Amino acid sequence: MEVSIVIPTFNEQNNIVKLLEKIGKLATKCFAIEAIIVDDNSQDKTISNISNYAINSENDFFKIKLHQRLNKSGLSSAILDGIKLCTFKFVVVMDADLSHTPEIITKMINALQNSYDLVIGSRYVDGGKIENWPLKRKIISKGATAIAKIGLNIKQKDPMSGFFALDKRIINDINFDAIGYKLLLEILVKKKGIRIKEIPISFKDRDAGKSKLGYKAIIDFIVSVWKLYRYGKKIKEPRVPVKFVSKTGRFFTVGASGLLVNILTIISVIGIGPFGHITANLIGILVSMTSNFILNKRWTFEEKDFFKRNTLKQYGKFIIFSSGGAAIQLTLYNHFREFYEIPYYGDLIIAVLIAGFGNFILNKKFTFNEKIWS
Repeated sequence: MEVSIVIPTFNEQNNIVKLLEKIGKLATKCFAIEAIIVDDNSQDKTISNISNYAINSENDFFKIKLHQRLNKSGLSSAILDGIKLCTFKFVVVMDADLSHTPEIITKMINALQNSYDLVIGSRYVDGGKIENWPLKRKIISKGATAIAKIGLNIKQKDPMSGFFALDKRIINDINFDAIGYKLLLEILVKKKGIRIKEIPISFKDRDAGKSKLGYKAIIDFIVSVWKLYRYGKKIKEPRVPVKFVSKTGRFFTVGASGLLVNILTIISVIGIGPFGHITANLIGILVSMTSNFILNKRWTFEEKDFFKRNTLKQYGKFIIFSSGGAAIQLTLYNHFREFYEIPYYGDLIIAVLIAGFGNFILNKKFTFNEKIWS
C-alpha cells in the first residue's frame, strides 16, 4: 500500500515536525508514504525545520518532498500544486497544524482500496467531534457548512473538511478555480457520480501558531460558493423544485451569512476606539442588513438590475422592516446582559437569532412580495 500526503504550510514552525513524526510512524514496509509539503514562503523556521528533520528521518518507506512557492497564493492552489508532485495514486490532504489525526489515514486508504473514490474525514457524522474550539469558530463553521449544503445542494455532512483522501485520477478532468481554502467543496460540486465515504474524526484546534481564518478567507469562501452555484446552473444540474425549497433555502442561506457578517463585524469592532457593545451591535446590524438585501435581491430572486428606482424602494422597505428586528435584537441583548449571566457571545447569538426570524417574515411578505408559507 502506498500513499502521498499533501500538507500545505505557512508559518508552522511549531507544528510541522511533530506532524511529520506522527506520519513517519505509520510508514512501514507494507505502507510506503511520501509527504509532499507545499510552503507559501513561510517567514519563520518552517523550511529549516522540515529540511533538518528530513535529513535524519527519511528511509526507504518514508520520503519527504518540499516545494517552496515564492508567494502566498492560497490553500487550494497549494494543494493542487502538491497533488501534481505526488508519485502515488492515492492522495491524502491534511492541515499542518495538528488538528487532523494522522492515524485516521490508514482507514482512509483502506476505504479507497475498497472501491471508494473520495473519503472525507468528517467532524459532523456520528462519532466525529471538535475539541477546544471557541464559540466563534463553531458558529462560523456551522454557518459555512449550512451555506454550502443548502446553496450547492450537497448531501455530505462535512463538505468544508480540510482532511480528505482521493484517487487522484478522479480530478484529472476538473477545471479548478482554486479560490480560497476549500478544495473539497469544489470537487464535490464538479465531480458527480463518484463513490464517497465519510468517516468520523476528532478535530482538535491548534495548540501553536496562528489560525489562517480571517476576513480574506471568508470573502474567498463567499466568492467560491457563488462561482460553484453558477457552475451548477450552467451545466443544468438537476435541482429540487425552485419555487419553495430553493427560494426558501436561499433566503435562509442569506440569513445565515448575515448572522456571520453581523457577529464577525461586532467582534471585530468591539474595543476599537469609542466602540462599545451597543455601538458595535448597531454597526453589525447595518452591515448585515445591507449584505442581506444585496444577496437576496441578486441570488434569491435573481434580479440583475440594481439601478431601477424599485431597488431603492426595496432597500428602503428592507431597512425599515429589518429595523424592527434590530430593535428587538438590541432590547433582548440589553435585557440578557442586565438580568442574566449569559456569556457575551451567548446573549448576542440568542438576540440575533430571534431578530433574524422577524426580519425573514416581514421582508418575505412585504419587500419581496412572497406569500409567507409559499
